[in-house]
Formats: sequence, structure tokens, C-alpha cells
Amino acid sequence: MFRLCFALLTMSAPMLNAADWVEFRGPDGTGQYVGPKLVTEWGTEKNVAWKAKVAGKGWSSPIVVKGKIIVTTAVPDDAKPKPNYSLRAVAFDAVSGKPAWDVELFAMDGVKSPGGHSKNSFASSTPVSDGERVFVHFGHLGTACLDLDGKIVWKVDSYKYAPVHGNGGSPILVGDSLVFSVDGSDQQYVAALDKTTGSEKWKTDRKSTAARRFSFTTPFALSIKGKTIIVSAASEFVAGYDAVDGKEIWRAKYPAGGYSLIARPIFVNGLLIIQTGYDTAHLFALDPTGTGDISAKIVWTTKKGAPHTPSPIALGDEVYTITDQGFLTCFDAKTGTVHWSERLKGKGYSASPIVADGKIYAISEDGVGTVVEAAKAFKVVAESELKERTFSTFAASDGGLFVRTETMLYRFQAK
Repeated sequence: MFRLCFALLTMSAPMLNAADWVEFRGPDGTGQYVGPKLVTEWGTEKNVAWKAKVAGKGWSSPIVVKGKIIVTTAVPDDAKPKPNYSLRAVAFDAVSGKPAWDVELFAMDGVKSPGGHSKNSFASSTPVSDGERVFVHFGHLGTACLDLDGKIVWKVDSYKYAPVHGNGGSPILVGDSLVFSVDGSDQQYVAALDKTTGSEKWKTDRKSTAARRFSFTTPFALSIKGKTIIVSAASEFVAGYDAVDGKEIWRAKYPAGGYSLIARPIFVNGLLIIQTGYDTAHLFALDPTGTGDISAKIVWTTKKGAPHTPSPIALGDEVYTITDQGFLTCFDAKTGTVHWSERLKGKGYSASPIVADGKIYAISEDGVGTVVEAAKAFKVVAESELKERTFSTFAASDGGLFVRTETMLYRFQAK
């Protein structure tokens, strides 16, 4: 059925280390870890290679670049109900956990700036790196580029919009472009900046007619027949944009609407797997070929196992999702057939799962970790507990599992 040449686009920069975890959900944005085996059990004192305190609050995931772990955070200046915040990028040594640098990029006025959601932060977007520079994004508050020593290369704060519940989507690198989605209540567009200078390369209005237009998704890049397409999900539709000039190539309407999208799409065996957000989440598979309205190319759709927040994961011919309530479900990627659906321990799930050594790694909002076999039969491998809140997705590199909690950054590894 799918005979066209598809390829998943990853960053082509040759300077990247094979072990680097350079963006939200890893080197290709799909949560796949390849390398020395990760531990399957961890805790505040179990398999801890190191732990480091992170000031402020932020739910951005860690990235790993050339021996450094980098996160963003928002540090309040006092304990007032609406304090001012220092928006920062912070780096740690990957081997020792010692602080490497800590740089303020923007200052946020707590009174004038829009508020967020109780599950969000002012530093929820995960950084991305090309191996020479690090790009950080604070949504309507600004976007910046630093070198690996923490020196600021450029900053822009001109992409203002009216956020609902704050910002959440992360930027991606596509060739020489830094790309991000904007889906506020007043403006909805996709933008590409020159990664070297921060100047705008293109900006495409989504021309949304959705009743509720705000969303928080991270784009995804595909190469189809030699053309690079940026897939970006929005309220009520998903669209593919030409990476060169930003022109819309196609769009597909959701089977039953949807807004406030958070999850990032994935690409499995010629199909995009997409979640539709609120109020009732659906999961559907789309053949992303063609132009114009390709809504008729939706192959299957289901409500069962469809999350609002965590992104899906795939291995082989199976797709795995975990709902915000903790139901882990295994689907056949081609048909949507459910192999199993089981409830994991823990209260609430926001972090996206990853796959490592044929296993699914998941963690709940209250810090309960579960490792499950990635197979057509459900089997729990191990369970762990950190006893601290987390909404941040795992990072993994060189045998180390990196977990960010409300106050700490951990590296877990067998001794």
C-alpha cells in the first residue's frame, strides 16, 4: 500500500555524537534510545550515578550534547503570588553532574505576563541542538541561541501572541532552520528562523477556523520523495508545510475535532500517528502523501487508549500510548487493532514514554516509573518510585537514564 520512498528526517550535522540526545524525545524525535543498556529500576538512592539540584521551575526535558546536560528553567525573584521570573538555560557535566554554566536569557514581568496552567511552567519547551549550538524557546517570551560554553549567540522576542495556559511546544531543527509552532488564542502560525542569525526565513499563517485555536504541539519533519515536509498539528487539523518556503502542502481535518493539542506526532510504516487533544481525545493514522485536503487518507481512528498529553511511541509494527490516567495500550500500527490495554501504577501521566532495549519506559506525575516489555503480550519488567512530581520526559545517553523532577536532575546508571 505504501510504496513511496519515506524517510524520517533527523539532524544531518556530522558533528553530533552518536550518543547525544539532542531534542525532545531524542535524536529523531520519536523516543527511541540505542546504546548501552539502561537500568530498569531506580530511586532516590538506587542506581544513582549523580543528582543535581535545579533552581526554579521548568518541565523542559533534558538534552545531552557533547558531554553536557542542558535544561531550561524559570527562577522567581521572590515568593509573591505573581513574582518576576528569570528565564534561564542551565548546563551540567554529563559524567559528574557538576554545574557547567547558568545563563539568563529573558526576564519575565510576573504582573504583566499571562499566567499559565497548574501543570505547566514558564520553561516547558525542550531545547534542541545541532552539536555546536543550543536553541531554547520560551514561546511568547522569547527564543535564543547559545554556544556550548553558554555564550549567547542571538536572541529574539518579537514573536508575541496570546498564550492560553502558557507555552509547551518545543522547537526543531530542519537543515539550517529553527522551526516552531505558534497556536495562541489570537494568532496561529508556523515559523522558521535562520539558526545562525535568528532572522526570519518564513512565517505561515495557519488560516485556522477552529472554535478553540490554542494548542501546544512540537513539529515533526518527514522526507517524502525528496521533499522535506514539516508536520505540525493544530486545533481541528494537522498540516504539512514545505520546509523551504513554509507553503502549506496538505492538511487533514480530525475525525471528531479536537483542540489544545500537546502530543507530538510520530511516523510508523508509512503512517503518521496523531492525537487530537480535548475534549475527547482520538488517535488516528494518516497517509501523509498528496496535496490539498487529504482527510480521506485517514486509515484508522480510535478513542481507546488515546491520550491528551503524552506522545505515542512505536517499535516494529506496534504503537504504544499511555493515557493521562495511566492506561498503557498496544496497537497494531497498520490497522489500529488493540493487542492489550493495562493500567499502570501512579497518579496522572504527562511525560511521554521512550523505548530502550525492547522495553517501554514510562513515568507518572507523582514519580512512579514503570518498565514494560514492548510486545504483543503485556509484561511489567520493573517498577520504581521517586516520590516527587515530574512532568518531564526522559532523556537517555551512553547508558544513562536522565530524569528531571520538580527540584532535581538525576542520572541513573548501573554501577
